[in-house]
Amino acid sequence: MLQNVSRKLWRLKSNRVLIFGIPALCITMMMVYLSLDCNLDFNNPNADLRSEYCRYIYYQELKLPASGRNNCTKIINGDLDEVRKTMIDKLIIANRRVPATERDYIEVSKDCANFTKLKKFVMFTLSEEERDYPIAYSMVIHDNIEMFERLLRSIYMPQNVYCIHVDNKSSETFFEAVKAIASCLPNVFVSSKRECVVYASWSRVQADLNCMEDLLNSSVDWKYLINTCGTDFPLKTNAEIVKKLKLLNGKNNMESEQPPSHKKQRWEYHYEIKDSPLRTNIKKNAPPLNIPIFSGNAYVLLTRDFVKSLFENSIAKELLEWAKDTYSPDEFLWATLQRFHEMPGSVPNHMKYDTTDLNALARLVKWGSLEGDIKNGAPYTKCTGKHIRDVCVYGTGDLHWLIQQHHLFANKFDPEVDDHAIQCLEEYLRYKLFYGKPV
Repeated sequence: MLQNVSRKLWRLKSNRVLIFGIPALCITMMMVYLSLDCNLDFNNPNADLRSEYCRYIYYQELKLPASGRNNCTKIINGDLDEVRKTMIDKLIIANRRVPATERDYIEVSKDCANFTKLKKFVMFTLSEEERDYPIAYSMVIHDNIEMFERLLRSIYMPQNVYCIHVDNKSSETFFEAVKAIASCLPNVFVSSKRECVVYASWSRVQADLNCMEDLLNSSVDWKYLINTCGTDFPLKTNAEIVKKLKLLNGKNNMESEQPPSHKKQRWEYHYEIKDSPLRTNIKKNAPPLNIPIFSGNAYVLLTRDFVKSLFENSIAKELLEWAKDTYSPDEFLWATLQRFHEMPGSVPNHMKYDTTDLNALARLVKWGSLEGDIKNGAPYTKCTGKHIRDVCVYGTGDLHWLIQQHHLFANKFDPEVDDHAIQCLEEYLRYKLFYGKPV
């Protein structure tokens, strides 16, 4: 009898311990967890992300959720019903987001701490690997201040360095807004020389060269240079870009292939620059050393040594000078120098080393004339946005295909065509930036 009473009392005490002890233990553990010193200083370049809790706290403050009720995760994963719903939703004028103006940026950037917090710039490095591998960016822009800020935010890291070339034809207010944004970010600056950029002329190359020279003179010991324009957007996080650049092992990467016959007149004749390049009947001399000309595009991944050689190698300088009166020199100049054996990081000019734009890493473009059914041999799916000069301006329905590609950037994006496509990419990349994987 006494033994039974003792057992009951022991069970009662045990139950009380469980009832009151477990919650107390949970509360104690939660208090310890919440008291972790996460060094929540969003302007500290050495933010502490070692614990999952700290990473969570930082992500919650800096995440970039898309507006509206559309599900970006489903869209990214190729859910066609969600894509259709989003495309219908964007047709409703009341649902359209009003973009920030140049004056808005000039005003908000008067308080830099507030600007970087409000716009959710990541002001700290997320890994030692990234900290030890800075990248230089040349950004050639002329309008759409909000799109520029969103592009900059998407690639911004405090260890990198960014040169912004603003077209000399841009409005003074736009230029002031760009300078205001740059003034709040210590590793972002406006190029020391500006060009009036004329489409398909030498001025587009010169704008990049101006930034390249400034970037070589910066104090940052960057490893590679990536050039961008205002309608680009990244498909990869900074950590992914670093890994891909490391795998290049000191080689440049870009489109470079045998030119089609119809393009040869671009460098065989002298062009006069008016509002656009106009071909004359004057034949040009052969390029220096009769260097074979290759076809490519304006967007490239260049080693630091290659960029230095542009200003130091005598043949490279001669070729640059020779190309000044040609049509769209940015679409053959880099591709040609990439096959010149004296240039660091180059590859031989044998056709075995030809690289198409789809095989290169720098930039992904959908050409309208090549779109179609991949099952029937088309290189890519049909554009779900709209076309400008045969180039797809991406829509929401392109995202599933885009994020499966190996390219670092894609072109073109325009918030007036489909802002939700950009918003979903922002949401996707920001989560991946902190967690290393998609949602």
